[in-house]
Amino acid sequence: MRARGLVDYHLHTRRCGHAAGELEDYVRRARRLGLSEIGFSDHFPLLHIQDPSLSMALDELPDYVREVKDLAARVSRPRIRLGIEVDYVAERIRELTEILDDYPFDYVTGSVHFLEGWGFDDPRNLDGYRGRDLFSLWELYFQVLGDAAECGLFDLLAHPDLIKKFGFRPRGSMRRIYEECLDRVAAADVVVEVSTAGLRKPAGEIYPGEEFLRLCRERDIPVTLGSDAHDPREVGQDFHLAVEVLERVGYREIVSFERRQRSFLPLRNAGAKRD
Repeated sequence: MRARGLVDYHLHTRRCGHAAGELEDYVRRARRLGLSEIGFSDHFPLLHIQDPSLSMALDELPDYVREVKDLAARVSRPRIRLGIEVDYVAERIRELTEILDDYPFDYVTGSVHFLEGWGFDDPRNLDGYRGRDLFSLWELYFQVLGDAAECGLFDLLAHPDLIKKFGFRPRGSMRRIYEECLDRVAAADVVVEVSTAGLRKPAGEIYPGEEFLRLCRERDIPVTLGSDAHDPREVGQDFHLAVEVLERVGYREIVSFERRQRSFLPLRNAGAKRD
């Protein structure tokens, strides 16, 4: 099993309203897999809408931070990092920054789930794809992803081609769109998450796809790993496939985080860190 010594920086808790299991259950699963680090990165309270099935409420954030930090103090293996997944909403950046600065996060993950107010990855909103020009939709998504990279709030970008989740793909090459986005990501020096969650969705492939990931490698964009687990059984799931594609495109190491500072772990024999 090729998870030993790796990290899984994308784990959710029941506070988000759509995950199951206790924090300790995620830790036990990670320990069985031999992961060296895990990071809880539950959904930061959505400030532009109220929906308890999508994120914790703002008044729950201190309790979430305390729970994860208390767990990290009690558990030595695997190391536990405090993360948070924050939706990029341009008009809320100042407010988000002020709130996040009050907490000792090891990393802040940025994600794009909304385009012009439409929650495109929510199965309740599938009708929103009807009549859409898919090329224009993907172009918009990757423009917004570039905006998220440049906003200065995030250490890494989650599931960077999430727009493919339900299998709605435009015809023709996306290379130009990918390149324009990744030039901005590289200039912003933001880490890209390689997420196995896409294998559990209609997209049927890792986020991001191999072409996108090759373009990341060409730009020396660092990467890390996440399962986007919403159940303890999903921790580290299919990481052997993620390692295979990473090695195939030329990656030999992944990023780990502590107090928003990066270190690097080799994909093979990942027990030792390199600063």
